[in-house]
Amino acid sequence: MQITYATKITLLLLSMTTMMSNVAIITSLPHLADHFPNTPHIDFLSRMMITLPSLAIAILSPFLGHLLSRFRRKYTLMIALVFFALAGSAGLYLSSIYALLFSRFMLGIAIGVLMILVTSLVGDYFKNEERHRYMGLQSAFISIGGLLFLFAGGVLSDISWRYAFGIYLVGLFFVPFVFKNIVEPNHSSTTEHAKEIQPKLIGIYLLAFCLMLVFYILPTQMPFLIMNHFGADGKLAGMIIATAFIFNALGALTFARLKKHFDFGVIYLIGMGIVATGFLLIGHVDNVYLFFFTSPIFGFGGGLLMTNVTAWMLHQSNVVRRIKSSGYLTSFLFLGQFFSPIVFHPFVASFGVQHFFVVLGVVLGSIVIGVSAIFIVKQKI
Repeated sequence: MQITYATKITLLLLSMTTMMSNVAIITSLPHLADHFPNTPHIDFLSRMMITLPSLAIAILSPFLGHLLSRFRRKYTLMIALVFFALAGSAGLYLSSIYALLFSRFMLGIAIGVLMILVTSLVGDYFKNEERHRYMGLQSAFISIGGLLFLFAGGVLSDISWRYAFGIYLVGLFFVPFVFKNIVEPNHSSTTEHAKEIQPKLIGIYLLAFCLMLVFYILPTQMPFLIMNHFGADGKLAGMIIATAFIFNALGALTFARLKKHFDFGVIYLIGMGIVATGFLLIGHVDNVYLFFFTSPIFGFGGGLLMTNVTAWMLHQSNVVRRIKSSGYLTSFLFLGQFFSPIVFHPFVASFGVQHFFVVLGVVLGSIVIGVSAIFIVKQKI
């Protein structure tokens, strides 16, 4: 299938919206307690503004994958973008915290649809090395989008907590791009035979869950380490995390080069090894500014891993079942995101946040070394 430059750019822009489920309104959340002072448990409800979209995506993505396979992708994307804009910008005008929470759950559904369709279209439009290069670029755009929306949300929330929600209206801006540039894939003439791939895909889904379980330590644990343990302000913490996101994009761009020499499983081990190294170094930092050198290592490994698991899934999935496969992958990624703070909280409470990074780095590194040794032994036999 011949794809134009405009179509490629449109897909990249759509990919950026997937990062907006959380980061765009992070800086608005502390203001909710001031606006809803008489609401019971407002601190907990404020945090639910972040987790509800992820929960909606995790729960509903498998069902969405089956449902979306019955409809034309171009028009479904356009509807999802309108829904994304309306639900996401609800904070501009809703006056009830519970109505806001409902809008966040609905936003998660829209983002789930966008993620599933964009991932499946990448699989339809590109093959082999071209797909690997494009997916690296796509992951880089997602990371850069996260930075842009985090910065814009911070600026707007300083004016009013409601204004940050207006960022989601960008979805309406993307609708005409989708109408003009997205080409509907034609699967009716494919000669690819259905293969029994479900066991392999289940393994990839579990690896994706583990990846996000580990990677989401960046936004859920790093701010507490930087601000509470080292006494840094929010601006410095934001700059450190932004640096990690920049290197996350660089890691994604590196994927295509590594794929020329290694298979997906080896790249996963390399990425986890880099993440483990980042954890160990973060755990031994004694000056807050050293985080500018250690957290990018963690970010680089995360970008490489994220691109790898998505490309791995597309490589293994049957062309006519790609939307369904993308739905399950999306679900497992967001399940990992949702459960990350839940799984690791007892360890953080036991070891302390900085020693937690050391312990996890040792555990991850040991697993990587052990699996690599087994792999080398099998290769020699």
